[in-house]
Amino acid sequence: MLLYPLLVVYKNYCILIPIFCFLHGFDAEEDLVGSLASMSTNERIKAIQKMPETMRKKREIRNKVLKEITKKSRHRGAQCTQCLQGAAVSFRRFGNTLSEYFHQLRLWHKTLKIIGAEFGTSVLSYFVFLKWLLNLNIFSFLINFGFITIPQFLAAEPNNLSFTGLEVFTGAGYFQQTVLYYGFYTNATISKVENGPSYNMQLAYIFTVGIYFVICFLILLFSMAKFFSRNINSQTFSVNASKLLCTWDFNITNEKAVKLQQKNLHTQIKESLTEVNKEVRNFSVMERVARIATHLLAWLASLGTAVAACAAVYFLSINNLKLFMKGYRNDLESQAAMLVLPVIVSLLNTLIPFFFSWLGHLEKFQTPGQHIYVTITRNTILKMSIVGILCYYWLNIVATSESQCWETLVGQDIYRLVLVDFIFCLLGSFFGEFLRRIIGTTVCMNLGLPEFDIGRNVLDLIYAQTLTWIGILFSPLLPGIQMIAFFIVFFVKKVSLMRNCQPPRKVWRTAQMMTSFIFLLFCPSFLGVLSVTGVTVWRLKPSEECGPFRGLSSMYAAVDEWIQILQSYTASKWVVWIYHNLISSELFFFILSTILLVVTYLYWQIIQGRKTMTELLRKQINNVSLAFICIFCIIWLLC
Repeated sequence: MLLYPLLVVYKNYCILIPIFCFLHGFDAEEDLVGSLASMSTNERIKAIQKMPETMRKKREIRNKVLKEITKKSRHRGAQCTQCLQGAAVSFRRFGNTLSEYFHQLRLWHKTLKIIGAEFGTSVLSYFVFLKWLLNLNIFSFLINFGFITIPQFLAAEPNNLSFTGLEVFTGAGYFQQTVLYYGFYTNATISKVENGPSYNMQLAYIFTVGIYFVICFLILLFSMAKFFSRNINSQTFSVNASKLLCTWDFNITNEKAVKLQQKNLHTQIKESLTEVNKEVRNFSVMERVARIATHLLAWLASLGTAVAACAAVYFLSINNLKLFMKGYRNDLESQAAMLVLPVIVSLLNTLIPFFFSWLGHLEKFQTPGQHIYVTITRNTILKMSIVGILCYYWLNIVATSESQCWETLVGQDIYRLVLVDFIFCLLGSFFGEFLRRIIGTTVCMNLGLPEFDIGRNVLDLIYAQTLTWIGILFSPLLPGIQMIAFFIVFFVKKVSLMRNCQPPRKVWRTAQMMTSFIFLLFCPSFLGVLSVTGVTVWRLKPSEECGPFRGLSSMYAAVDEWIQILQSYTASKWVVWIYHNLISSELFFFILSTILLVVTYLYWQIIQGRKTMTELLRKQINNVSLAFICIFCIIWLLC
């Protein structure tokens, strides 16, 4: 007996039509072809796509349907309609082929599938987050390079400094007189032709950075909502008949793709079974007291370590500025002094998270998810506190120092922090995973292979992105450097994961991990960056001898001067009115915040409604699947 289940999509409703055909007859297949031929083009395409058959079988059915339609059209004499249908089919084939090629060109699409199949969704979430950050930095680099750097090339003066190679690590020397830093950009209006079009570098600089942050704000909000909505839908996953019978993609015919799909499905089922069979342990009173005491001691130890690290960074930064102000005659000595602060900061950010992971193992959480989220929280407190100390040092000490161009000095500090953090990230993969594998497989066999530390690696990405956002104002090309770093980190982490790590011992399913990562990137990281940028733009006085805002009381004063110029033009008075009555008033920010809260609340209500609808549909699918299995078993027994 052959079974031909047909899922017809009609007006957004799914109708399951089981068609049973015995080996000695083909009436059912003829009826199937006839019913498909009577449908409209869109309905027929969707129905054939939903068939659980191979692509070869679907093509055979489609060709038979097209022949049947051709016969009918010939009888009706509709040759024009036949030509149009043939052209539509050819165009659709071309579009499908083109979409397949674009699908294959998606960045690391196959790699992410392999990681998800081998190591589960928890480890996969790290690489998805890394890819998302890489795309964000590519976007940032293109904006800054297009609207700030390229115009500056037209007005750039030759660089008379010599390149020694040490500038790659320190960011000073030759790089100081390049488009890498704020101090190199001109404050003049760029115009290559007299009385021709001009380009105001002051306005371009501040508007490009400001609009970029607004776009990032919206991207983060919509990304959190998108991943939250997607994860809400994925929470309806359960190990039931519909999952076991309807998951397989019959379009897959390649042997490697089949094995990869099998591994992926096997991992998903294991993760779902852990949620279904989740053990609830009942602790005695003494055990609960002991666990609470252990958690408190662990938190005290982690917070004390973070405070000590922040104090060390603060005193080191103060001494670091004193060394720069004194100056050095020996170039090597000055170059080494520049690297002291970033090396110490990176050492603290690399070693202390290992201590936090060890504390998490001592606490013995019931689920791996609790362990990861607690470790991420502690690492967030550590790294954001260190970043806060550094921002205080830059805005309150470096900005008020006697440096001729304090913005470039801050940009160099951030460049060194980004570069040294990237180097330590690579060293962490070597010492934390490669050597750990060697020790676990040769010296101490009981340790075994290491597991991929999701919390530590994710916070490294958030820390690196935070530095990039802070440094955009002082080094516009910093996103390009971070883009290259993330690209290399992806391949290094992928190779290290495949060769050195083992899948998580406790399989678990991540429902909202990607949403949590973006939330941590948004708050406190992005909001803190906005605060630092706001203080720099509105409060601090720019350097007198460098940069596009030299000679102004603040960077934002360039906008005030532009508005004063627009007041003399009648056609631009509406811009002046908007600026004075909306943008520059507190009412504008209050209205904007209210609209944002209302939109967020409405979006949350929509997601809750979709969640309820998804639950109802899941129950209906389960009931239909069970009924379908019963019918199939009865027919099989009768035959």
